[in-house]
Amino acid sequence: MTDQRLDGRTMIMSGGSRGIGLAIAVAAAREGANVVLLAKTDKPDPRLPGTIHTAAAEIEAAGGQALAVVGDVRDEASVEDAVAQAVERFGGIDIVVNNASAIALDPTETLPVKRFDLMVSIQLRGTYLLSSKALPHLREGTNPHILSLSPPVNLDPKWLGAHPAYTLAKYGMSMLTLGWAAEYAEHGVAANCLWPETMIATAAVQNLLGGDDVMSKTRTPEIVADAAVEILSRPARECTGNTFLDVDVLAEAGVTDLSQYGGTGELEWDIFIDR
Repeated sequence: MTDQRLDGRTMIMSGGSRGIGLAIAVAAAREGANVVLLAKTDKPDPRLPGTIHTAAAEIEAAGGQALAVVGDVRDEASVEDAVAQAVERFGGIDIVVNNASAIALDPTETLPVKRFDLMVSIQLRGTYLLSSKALPHLREGTNPHILSLSPPVNLDPKWLGAHPAYTLAKYGMSMLTLGWAAEYAEHGVAANCLWPETMIATAAVQNLLGGDDVMSKTRTPEIVADAAVEILSRPARECTGNTFLDVDVLAEAGVTDLSQYGGTGELEWDIFIDR
């Protein structure tokens, strides 16, 4: 008997070459999952570590099976190809992780329209495409889950007014996910959102949200990864329609000492989180 909580289940994820997505993929692999990554990072970027191929190697080193599909989550044919390859290689799909995301926090008057389009197309179109194309397989899957890395819908004007375009894109992911929780409740497909309480040590935070000063006040991606595995291990019919924070999921699982995730000093709370 295996004690791996995701043993034999197949996860398909958008993005995942680095950061939180990669941490979730590796944590799932340790629990026995097959992991299919759909991402654009075929070649190294001098500004960012990791490609879809280095990510696949890390997944396999952690004990899982990996399939790297180079493509664009915004493109319907790319998504259909990734889903087909996942089903052909592993026999089905049990988990969808909507991880791919773009961020630009410029004020409305200075945000380039191409950045608006990018965020909306990755966060909304991409999340919709991957989930919708996988849903026929999820309905036949083992303990099927959709998990979107998106926040609680906090309508405080402070957040609505801070960066309306990014807020729209991320809240849109959450609203789609909560919609699927309702739409597929009777089919037993869970759909939940997960968001970090604090800033997480990723390239995006380093490059876009404050550099070394903010990085010193972050937790590691593994806190989100461990929370994700916990959610994906729960019975789908009993755990759906939630916008979880990582720390709350871990507390429910009995993990209250978070020192292993760094950030033991002053912490920087994440976007959309009120202290």
